[in-house]
Amino acid sequence: MSEKQTITHQEAKVRIEKLRLEIEKLNYDYFVLDTSTVSEAVRDALKKELISLENQFPELITPDSPTQRVGSALSGRLAKVPHTTAKKSLQDVFSADEFREWAERIQKFVPGEKISYLCELKIDGLNITLHYKNGRLEKALTRGDGVTGEDVTHTVKTVESIPLRLSEAIDIEVSGEIYLPKKSFEKVNEEQKRLGLEPFANPRNAAAGTIRQLDPKIVAERHLAGFFYEIGKNNLKNPIETQDQTLKTLQHLGLPVNNFFVQFGGYDGVEKIVHHMESWHEKRKNLPYEIDGIVIKVNDCDQQKKMGFTAKFPRYAVAYKFPAEQGTSRVLDIQVQVGRTGALTPVAHLAPTRVAGSVISRATLHNQDEIERLDVRIGDTVIIQKAGDVIPDVVSVLKNLRTGGERRFQMPAVCPMCGGKVVRLEGESAHRCTNKNCFAVQRENLIHFVSRSALNIEGVGEKIMDQLLENGLVRDPADIFALSAQDLTGLPFFQEKKIQNLLNAIFKAKQIPLAKFLFALGIRYLGEQTSADLARFFEEETASAQTFYQISDFLNETKKLSLEELENLDGVGEKVAGSFFSWIHDPKTEILLKKLETAGVKIIAKPQSAGKLEGKSFVLTGTLAGMTRESAKAAIESAGGRVGSSVTAHTDYLVAGENPGSKYKKAKALGVKILEESEFHVILSITS
Repeated sequence: MSEKQTITHQEAKVRIEKLRLEIEKLNYDYFVLDTSTVSEAVRDALKKELISLENQFPELITPDSPTQRVGSALSGRLAKVPHTTAKKSLQDVFSADEFREWAERIQKFVPGEKISYLCELKIDGLNITLHYKNGRLEKALTRGDGVTGEDVTHTVKTVESIPLRLSEAIDIEVSGEIYLPKKSFEKVNEEQKRLGLEPFANPRNAAAGTIRQLDPKIVAERHLAGFFYEIGKNNLKNPIETQDQTLKTLQHLGLPVNNFFVQFGGYDGVEKIVHHMESWHEKRKNLPYEIDGIVIKVNDCDQQKKMGFTAKFPRYAVAYKFPAEQGTSRVLDIQVQVGRTGALTPVAHLAPTRVAGSVISRATLHNQDEIERLDVRIGDTVIIQKAGDVIPDVVSVLKNLRTGGERRFQMPAVCPMCGGKVVRLEGESAHRCTNKNCFAVQRENLIHFVSRSALNIEGVGEKIMDQLLENGLVRDPADIFALSAQDLTGLPFFQEKKIQNLLNAIFKAKQIPLAKFLFALGIRYLGEQTSADLARFFEEETASAQTFYQISDFLNETKKLSLEELENLDGVGEKVAGSFFSWIHDPKTEILLKKLETAGVKIIAKPQSAGKLEGKSFVLTGTLAGMTRESAKAAIESAGGRVGSSVTAHTDYLVAGENPGSKYKKAKALGVKILEESEFHVILSITS
């Protein structure tokens, strides 16, 4: 007679519990201790027996059973859930010198105390936070924006290395990384290709896309894994005193921890860490998963508390990012893109190549001078890298691989977008289209006009702007303010709610500070800071009690100024003055400005009162803990001061936050007064 017919309910209960405990023990050995006393087939056989018994006695199934990892698919979007504790990212350093500077800075918070560091591998995955209640997995959240995450409990339960039940019945919040092993990544992309879908660019993207699936069965098939390194809110009997203890506690509870962590201390601890970081440049290639750096943390929790946090980062930890990886590819073609100032930028179109975890198919060549310096030709084999691990860059040409069929590239004599004449002015590196009505220039100018740093009209991205242009609804910035619901109805992507949201955003943008207005107009050489400098002058000239003033008033005031007067304005040089003078006296400018005024655009008046910082010049550098860069700038300007973008001999003060960079060194060399953040707050309090 079979076991199914003879086993009693009580016998099944005992057997099921023993099977669960044994499977959990084997999973702990395999995923946490990285050892295995049995083969994969044995683990599978035990799970098969457990499934059979639970099918026979479904009333004995519990939520934390190893068989209950895959549930039913969700029918809608992932729920947004607030984090119990805010999730902060780590400050990055990209060189040994930057790391040494960080170590020197944090020592000031614990003067006279020896610091011990713990180094951990920086897993290239997706940050995840788990909540256990009475030792059972209750909730899993993505990092999200650090304050609110997405509930992905249904998919995280499928990750075999994550225990559904801890070794102790405690309440605890833990954080770590979900990642896709290299072999799993290869299999996933093979399946994507088989289904005719776009393969994932790198394992991290694949992990992120997988964990946010609505169907947990898809996730289970991809074999994600996880490592954990942080403990949040908890009711542990004994407090955690070191990061080393954190990792050992996580491991004891049954959570997987990456075992390549090393502790360093003593008088030469920092230099030992530098050697350790650099040793992983090559060693990482042998790992079964991707890492993109080394995380260094102060080991002692009391010292961590003394060091505290900046506005964005914990001071006691830093992430060393590996230098950009290099690869080789063939230049299939070189084409030009036309920017908002008419500048033509040559772009190398490459045979798709994986570098630093993502696929590169294009790289900027900057200008004709750079092409000649590299001697890069169409058909060449080139060395490429991701500069700063972000922007693809051509490093050099492997000229020994040339066949003789390679072709030189020359900038076109006419614009590829409009056919206008292309020129290169003396003293400039860029070639430019001279046609002011060039479609590409108009498009880029319009995209700049609505961008966040300019008018900040939400809902108008590149695709929407292309639709408006293609349908003849927009030709210049003023046309944006004339859009109606009737114009937008029937266009792709435009439903009733989206139309109303866009019209509301356009209406809101009709009232704009002069500095933002000037920057939005895309006048050549006028960046954000120069626009602010010009705006300050005009605001002083037109100061009044009005809330708004008309664009025509601004136009009349500017036309009174000579080129020499513009050149002598604080913060405005010869190039900026010449560009602005030409722009303001162009007949088309007057037409555009009057059209904007007719559309209801008004400049927010900002009369300048003489403050206690009147005539003082400031430069901001580093991360301020007590305020954002924008609020610090606003506080200085409201007190009559000026904020510059670079340190010069005329700078009165450099305000230095965390990780100040090269401006700090330049200020020291020039003898500029350097203010720590606390000193800066004292100055502001005196002026308020």
